[in-house]
Amino acid sequence: MPESLTFAPTSDPRRVRAPDGRVLSVPEGWVLLPPGDAGLTRRVKAAGPTWTVVEKVGRKLFSKGVWAPESHILQAKAALDAERATPAYAKKLAAGRDRRAREQEQYEVDFANSVLRFLAFSPAWIPHAKRLAVLVSAHATPVGSGTVARTERIPVERRAEAAVIAWMRHQTTQYDDMSIARVKGARREVRRELAEISRAVLDLHRRDVPHGPAACPLCTALSRVGAGTPQP
Repeated sequence: MPESLTFAPTSDPRRVRAPDGRVLSVPEGWVLLPPGDAGLTRRVKAAGPTWTVVEKVGRKLFSKGVWAPESHILQAKAALDAERATPAYAKKLAAGRDRRAREQEQYEVDFANSVLRFLAFSPAWIPHAKRLAVLVSAHATPVGSGTVARTERIPVERRAEAAVIAWMRHQTTQYDDMSIARVKGARREVRRELAEISRAVLDLHRRDVPHGPAACPLCTALSRVGAGTPQP
Protein backbone atom coordinates (compact mmCIF):
# COMPACT_ATOMS: atom_id res chain seq x y z
CA MET A 1 0.00 0.00 0.00
CA PRO A 2 1.29 3.53 -0.78
CA GLU A 3 2.80 5.41 2.12
CA SER A 4 0.37 7.15 4.47
CA LEU A 5 1.94 9.48 7.03
CA THR A 6 0.29 10.77 10.20
CA PHE A 7 0.56 14.35 11.46
CA ALA A 8 -0.90 16.63 14.11
CA PRO A 9 -2.82 19.77 13.13
CA THR A 10 -1.54 23.33 13.54
CA SER A 11 -3.32 26.69 13.62
CA ASP A 12 -2.68 26.99 9.87
CA PRO A 13 -5.13 24.68 8.04
CA ARG A 14 -2.58 23.88 5.31
CA ARG A 15 0.34 23.17 7.64
CA VAL A 16 0.79 20.07 9.80
CA ARG A 17 3.18 19.01 12.53
CA ALA A 18 5.28 15.86 12.08
CA PRO A 19 6.04 13.47 14.99
CA ASP A 20 9.57 14.93 15.18
CA GLY A 21 8.17 18.44 15.63
CA ARG A 22 8.76 19.75 12.12
CA VAL A 23 5.98 21.86 10.61
CA LEU A 24 5.31 20.99 6.97
CA SER A 25 3.17 22.59 4.29
CA VAL A 26 0.61 20.46 2.47
CA PRO A 27 1.75 19.77 -1.12
CA GLU A 28 0.20 21.79 -3.93
CA GLY A 29 -2.77 20.13 -5.55
CA TRP A 30 -3.75 18.28 -2.38
CA VAL A 31 -7.12 18.77 -0.68
CA LEU A 32 -8.47 17.61 2.66
CA LEU A 33 -10.89 14.69 2.69
CA PRO A 34 -13.02 15.12 5.83
CA PRO A 35 -13.54 12.14 8.14
CA GLY A 36 -16.81 10.23 8.08
CA ASP A 37 -16.69 8.01 4.99
CA ALA A 38 -14.47 5.05 5.84
CA GLY A 39 -14.91 3.41 2.43
CA LEU A 40 -13.82 6.50 0.55
CA THR A 41 -10.91 7.10 2.92
CA ARG A 42 -9.65 3.54 2.38
CA ARG A 43 -9.74 3.98 -1.39
CA VAL A 44 -7.95 7.31 -1.27
CA LYS A 45 -5.20 5.89 0.94
CA ALA A 46 -4.82 2.93 -1.42
CA ALA A 47 -4.52 5.23 -4.45
CA GLY A 48 -1.39 7.07 -3.40
CA PRO A 49 0.50 8.86 -0.63
CA THR A 50 -1.66 10.59 1.97
CA TRP A 51 -1.23 12.67 5.10
CA THR A 52 -3.61 11.75 7.88
CA VAL A 53 -4.22 14.49 10.45
CA VAL A 54 -5.02 13.31 13.98
CA GLU A 55 -5.58 15.52 17.01
CA LYS A 56 -5.01 14.17 20.52
CA VAL A 57 -7.37 15.47 23.20
CA GLY A 58 -6.56 13.99 26.57
CA ARG A 59 -6.19 10.27 25.93
CA LYS A 60 -8.41 10.23 22.87
CA LEU A 61 -7.46 10.66 19.23
CA PHE A 62 -9.74 12.47 16.78
CA SER A 63 -9.33 12.33 13.02
CA LYS A 64 -9.31 15.71 11.32
CA GLY A 65 -9.27 14.21 7.84
CA VAL A 66 -6.83 13.01 5.19
CA TRP A 67 -4.82 15.17 2.80
CA ALA A 68 -4.38 13.64 -0.66
CA PRO A 69 -4.05 14.67 -4.32
CA GLU A 70 -7.39 16.10 -5.41
CA SER A 71 -7.43 13.89 -8.50
CA HIS A 72 -7.15 10.76 -6.35
CA ILE A 73 -10.07 11.85 -4.18
CA LEU A 74 -12.26 12.70 -7.19
CA GLN A 75 -11.48 9.41 -8.93
CA ALA A 76 -12.09 7.36 -5.79
CA LYS A 77 -15.35 9.19 -5.09
CA ALA A 78 -16.63 8.69 -8.65
CA ALA A 79 -15.84 4.98 -8.55
CA LEU A 80 -17.41 4.57 -5.14
CA ASP A 81 -20.55 6.52 -6.10
CA ALA A 82 -21.00 4.27 -9.13
CA GLU A 83 -20.60 1.15 -7.01
CA ARG A 84 -23.01 2.39 -4.37
CA ALA A 85 -25.66 3.05 -7.02
CA THR A 86 -25.90 -0.62 -8.01
CA PRO A 87 -28.64 -3.00 -6.77
CA ALA A 88 -25.92 -5.37 -5.55
CA TYR A 89 -24.57 -2.73 -3.19
CA ALA A 90 -28.05 -1.94 -1.84
CA LYS A 91 -28.58 -5.66 -1.22
CA LYS A 92 -25.22 -5.85 0.56
CA LEU A 93 -26.14 -2.90 2.79
CA ALA A 94 -29.49 -4.46 3.70
CA ALA A 95 -27.82 -7.77 4.52
CA GLY A 96 -25.31 -5.97 6.72
CA ARG A 97 -28.04 -4.12 8.60
CA ASP A 98 -29.97 -7.34 9.19
CA ARG A 99 -26.85 -9.11 10.43
CA ARG A 100 -25.95 -6.30 12.83
CA ALA A 101 -29.52 -6.17 14.12
CA ARG A 102 -29.45 -9.90 14.86
CA GLU A 103 -26.06 -9.61 16.56
CA GLN A 104 -27.28 -6.67 18.65
CA GLU A 105 -30.44 -8.52 19.69
CA GLN A 106 -28.41 -11.55 20.71
CA TYR A 107 -25.92 -9.42 22.63
CA GLU A 108 -28.74 -7.75 24.57
CA VAL A 109 -30.04 -11.18 25.61
CA ASP A 110 -26.57 -12.48 26.49
CA PHE A 111 -25.75 -9.33 28.45
CA ALA A 112 -29.02 -9.48 30.38
CA ASN A 113 -28.20 -13.08 31.33
CA SER A 114 -24.74 -11.96 32.48
CA VAL A 115 -26.41 -9.32 34.65
CA LEU A 116 -28.72 -11.97 36.12
CA ARG A 117 -25.74 -14.15 37.01
CA PHE A 118 -24.01 -11.22 38.70
CA LEU A 119 -27.13 -10.27 40.67
CA ALA A 120 -27.70 -13.80 41.99
CA PHE A 121 -30.83 -12.67 43.84
CA SER A 122 -32.64 -15.08 46.13
CA PRO A 123 -35.80 -16.77 44.77
CA ALA A 124 -38.05 -14.24 46.50
CA TRP A 125 -36.44 -11.40 44.53
CA ILE A 126 -36.05 -13.08 41.13
CA PRO A 127 -38.76 -10.90 39.52
CA HIS A 128 -36.77 -7.84 40.59
CA ALA A 129 -33.58 -9.38 39.17
CA LYS A 130 -35.22 -10.03 35.82
CA ARG A 131 -36.63 -6.51 35.67
CA LEU A 132 -33.28 -4.98 36.60
CA ALA A 133 -31.43 -7.13 34.05
CA VAL A 134 -33.74 -5.94 31.26
CA LEU A 135 -33.41 -2.28 32.27
CA VAL A 136 -29.63 -2.39 32.61
CA SER A 137 -29.19 -4.24 29.33
CA ALA A 138 -31.49 -1.86 27.44
CA HIS A 139 -29.61 1.15 28.81
CA ALA A 140 -26.06 -0.16 28.45
CA THR A 141 -25.95 -2.20 25.24
CA PRO A 142 -27.01 0.15 22.39
CA VAL A 143 -24.31 0.57 19.75
CA GLY A 144 -22.54 3.88 20.19
CA SER A 145 -23.74 4.35 23.76
CA GLY A 146 -20.18 4.56 25.01
CA THR A 147 -21.03 2.54 28.09
CA VAL A 148 -18.86 -0.14 29.65
CA ALA A 149 -21.13 -2.80 28.14
CA ARG A 150 -19.77 -1.93 24.67
CA THR A 151 -16.11 -2.41 25.51
CA GLU A 152 -14.27 -5.64 24.79
CA ARG A 153 -11.31 -4.79 27.00
CA ILE A 154 -12.78 -6.56 30.02
CA PRO A 155 -14.72 -9.85 30.39
CA VAL A 156 -18.48 -9.68 30.00
CA GLU A 157 -18.92 -10.60 33.67
CA ARG A 158 -17.11 -7.44 34.73
CA ARG A 159 -19.02 -5.41 32.16
CA ALA A 160 -22.28 -6.66 33.65
CA GLU A 161 -21.20 -5.74 37.18
CA ALA A 162 -20.02 -2.28 36.12
CA ALA A 163 -23.23 -1.65 34.18
CA VAL A 164 -25.38 -2.58 37.18
CA ILE A 165 -23.39 -0.32 39.49
CA ALA A 166 -23.62 2.54 36.98
CA TRP A 167 -27.40 2.09 36.67
CA MET A 168 -27.70 2.00 40.47
CA ARG A 169 -25.61 5.15 40.78
CA HIS A 170 -28.02 7.11 38.60
CA GLN A 171 -31.28 5.51 39.70
CA THR A 172 -30.90 4.79 43.42
CA THR A 173 -28.60 7.57 44.66
CA GLN A 174 -28.46 11.38 44.49
CA TYR A 175 -25.35 11.28 42.31
CA ASP A 176 -26.84 13.27 39.42
CA ASP A 177 -27.73 16.14 41.76
CA MET A 178 -24.54 16.15 43.81
CA SER A 179 -22.19 19.09 43.87
CA ILE A 180 -18.76 17.49 43.62
CA ALA A 181 -15.59 19.52 44.12
CA ARG A 182 -13.52 19.99 40.98
CA VAL A 183 -10.55 18.27 42.56
CA LYS A 184 -8.64 15.47 40.91
CA GLY A 185 -9.96 12.15 42.19
CA ALA A 186 -13.00 13.63 43.97
CA ARG A 187 -15.57 12.26 41.54
CA ARG A 188 -13.86 8.88 41.51
CA GLU A 189 -14.01 8.74 45.31
CA VAL A 190 -17.71 9.65 45.32
CA ARG A 191 -18.40 6.92 42.79
CA ARG A 192 -16.46 4.42 44.88
CA GLU A 193 -18.45 5.27 48.00
CA LEU A 194 -21.76 5.07 46.15
CA ALA A 195 -20.73 1.74 44.62
CA GLU A 196 -20.24 0.30 48.11
CA ILE A 197 -23.73 1.46 49.08
CA SER A 198 -25.17 -0.03 45.89
CA ARG A 199 -23.49 -3.37 46.55
CA ALA A 200 -24.96 -3.40 50.04
CA VAL A 201 -28.42 -2.79 48.57
CA LEU A 202 -27.89 -5.62 46.10
CA ASP A 203 -26.83 -7.93 48.94
CA LEU A 204 -30.22 -7.34 50.60
CA HIS A 205 -31.81 -9.09 47.64
CA ARG A 206 -29.42 -12.04 47.76
CA ARG A 207 -30.83 -13.19 51.08
CA ASP A 208 -34.24 -14.65 51.88
CA VAL A 209 -34.84 -11.93 54.41
CA PRO A 210 -37.86 -9.71 53.77
CA HIS A 211 -37.51 -5.94 53.79
CA GLY A 212 -39.87 -3.07 53.15
CA PRO A 213 -39.86 -2.24 49.42
CA ALA A 214 -40.94 1.33 50.14
CA ALA A 215 -37.73 1.89 52.13
CA CYS A 216 -35.51 0.13 49.58
CA PRO A 217 -33.91 2.42 46.97
CA LEU A 218 -33.70 -0.41 44.43
CA CYS A 219 -37.32 -1.49 44.82
CA THR A 220 -38.39 2.14 44.61
CA ALA A 221 -36.30 2.75 41.49
CA LEU A 222 -37.62 -0.36 39.75
CA SER A 223 -41.17 0.73 40.50
CA ARG A 224 -40.49 4.28 39.30
CA VAL A 225 -38.71 3.31 36.09
CA GLY A 226 -41.29 0.63 35.43
CA ALA A 227 -43.97 3.30 35.60
CA GLY A 228 -42.34 5.15 32.72
CA THR A 229 -39.78 7.50 34.25
CA PRO A 230 -37.02 7.91 31.65
CA GLN A 231 -33.53 6.65 32.35
CA PRO A 232 -30.47 8.89 32.10
